[in-house]
Amino acid sequence: MSDTAFNFDALTPDFMWYALESIGIRAESGFLPLNSYENRVYQFTDEERQRYVVKFYRPERWSQEQIQEEHDFTLELIEGDIPVAPPCRINGQTLHYYQGYWFALFASVGGRQFEVDNLEQLEGVGRFLGRIHKVGSRTQFQHRPTVGLEEYLYQPRKLLQNSSFIPLHLENAFFSDLDMLINHLEQHWQQPQQIIRLHGDCHPGNILWRDGPMFVDLDDSRNGPAVQDLWMLLNGERADKLMQLDIILEAYQEFSDFNMSELKLIEPLRGLRMVHYMAWLAKRWQDPAFPIAFPWFDDPKYWESQVLAFKEQISALSEPPLSLMPQW
Repeated sequence: MSDTAFNFDALTPDFMWYALESIGIRAESGFLPLNSYENRVYQFTDEERQRYVVKFYRPERWSQEQIQEEHDFTLELIEGDIPVAPPCRINGQTLHYYQGYWFALFASVGGRQFEVDNLEQLEGVGRFLGRIHKVGSRTQFQHRPTVGLEEYLYQPRKLLQNSSFIPLHLENAFFSDLDMLINHLEQHWQQPQQIIRLHGDCHPGNILWRDGPMFVDLDDSRNGPAVQDLWMLLNGERADKLMQLDIILEAYQEFSDFNMSELKLIEPLRGLRMVHYMAWLAKRWQDPAFPIAFPWFDDPKYWESQVLAFKEQISALSEPPLSLMPQW
């Protein structure tokens, strides 16, 4: 991957001002950076006192076609009265290009943090996830990837092997346990019967709450099983997760069918995300924002904890999967 994949140096206030002017938007306020690591996202006010968010996409991460698929999916959800944050269409386009950067403009949306332990809010999220997946099941992305072992296990394993992050005294234990985890994940992974378009990264931080849920940041949209958008909302002990899952799925199934066999994928998906997350941090470490935001990643104690985490996830994979069906 070239250095341009980490280079946001050109994004000075002047550069962003001229980029916006190129599509007819004149920023009147300064650019307030918002929490984003993969891309660069700023809030500003234009000359008519309208508040916007502008997102500059990381070079070389997504192709033009992949970003456009995300935008088109988001607009399809809006047409279905589903609360997501859509890109603004300007001069007939939602995706714009200026001197090496793809960028998009969004109306600024506010809201409180979604409370994952608020069962009423959880029911609302489940209901709208059912509606999102009803739309997502109409077709599949043609350019965006599909959740699977290659992207989430094999490529990350290779990247970590070629990195210099794992302390020398931990290398044998780390890769031995990582390979054991990969072996268990391969045994437990089942090809989903139905692949649909997903939010892709539906954790509580990507849900705001106003009069109902507002789903933001579809940057990781991809094809995959419906349960991928559900499992990150579950937390606590097994009994807590079962209660939360029951609430989510009862509301979800008002709008979309759910294949209960996908519940077997919850722990495999958790394991895939664990490995993928480590490799993502390693891959982006040259970006100056990452050592500042994740200083613990370069600490030997972090890698020691991951060896333990591998063992714990292997143990979780051996337990019976969550199920809302009677056990006989």
